[in-house]
Amino acid sequence: MKKIFAIAWKDAIVRFASSSELIFFIILPLIFTFLLAGGTPSNDDDNRVRLVVVDQANTVISQNIIAELDKSTAVRPEVLTLDEAESQFDSRRATVVLVIPATLDLQAIQDGTAQVDFRQQPNNLNATVAERAVQTAIRSVSSAVNAANNAVKTAEENGTFESEADRQAYFEESLKLAQTMQADTPERVTVVEGSTPDRIEYDPRASSSAGQLITWVFIPLFGISGLFAYERQQGTLRRILTTPTSKATYLLGTISGQVVMALVQMSLLILFGVFVMKLGWGREPLALFVILTAAALAAGAIGTTMGTFIKTEGQASGLSIMMGMVMALMGGCWYPMELFPAVVQNIVKILPTTWAMQGLLDLVLRNGGLVEILPEAGVLLGFAAIFFSVGVMRFRYE
Repeated sequence: MKKIFAIAWKDAIVRFASSSELIFFIILPLIFTFLLAGGTPSNDDDNRVRLVVVDQANTVISQNIIAELDKSTAVRPEVLTLDEAESQFDSRRATVVLVIPATLDLQAIQDGTAQVDFRQQPNNLNATVAERAVQTAIRSVSSAVNAANNAVKTAEENGTFESEADRQAYFEESLKLAQTMQADTPERVTVVEGSTPDRIEYDPRASSSAGQLITWVFIPLFGISGLFAYERQQGTLRRILTTPTSKATYLLGTISGQVVMALVQMSLLILFGVFVMKLGWGREPLALFVILTAAALAAGAIGTTMGTFIKTEGQASGLSIMMGMVMALMGGCWYPMELFPAVVQNIVKILPTTWAMQGLLDLVLRNGGLVEILPEAGVLLGFAAIFFSVGVMRFRYE
């Protein structure tokens, strides 16, 4: 045990011999967490897609379309003049613009010749969301107009109208009635929202912070490979060869020291989230400690195995950053796993970051406890055991 502690302490001194390492260890993770997670909208923000609307018609129909858009859960309409809208669109401050032309009126809807001008920035996902919302709003208004038209036709068959004025008045009354019936139509599907005594609300900032936490655990711990390369170049490993220290003891001491430092780093990020960003990290601190420790052990063991293949510090630095970034991306640390195809979601289960992120989300978003994260923690410890064993078998002092 004394040897393990001595090796861990030696590695800590070597790692923080440079001030740049302190920046990478503390400052960069805090900056990235604040910028990426702090910029994610919370539940109190209106995170609907901003849709700039130009109402050149200014009729009952155009106002009804805008009212339908305002009720949408996907877009947030903002009415501007044409000059203001074009200025914002040209400067890319507006990603989508809807221009309702002056020609859009009841007659155009009745004749089926109504058109609107929808402008969007290229390669923008928000534009697709906004376009669908616009189509839905126009269909809603058009269905009311169609219902009013059918009512007029039925009345004409009975010879109700004595003049065109009577016909128009009947149409307008029918349109109002159709719109009222649409608004008062009961929901065909009733959504029953379940609850539990420990229910919590979804906070996307917490999800983003969890992803940053995992990212900045794996990248530095993959850097263990660079520590081995440094000590080979300095001749430290050859000197250890002359002592009665087994490979397993040496590697265990190295991993233990790096894992403890990783836990300190994670604690700082968690405290930053709690006190600065007002985030919650679940209801059981023990469960959080277990999943983070398991993730750190897995990352440290992988870094150890990497160290048996790498010869120079430069190789170690580049490879650890690249692998850490790729694993974080594919493991759902930066984007929700639900955005990936089903096949990809199954494939990335071979990555430890996937299980680490899943365990954290069980705590942060699903309000789980120790029992709920035990499967993920078990898989991570399995990763740690496998890669540590491979590292011990492949490790050479020279």
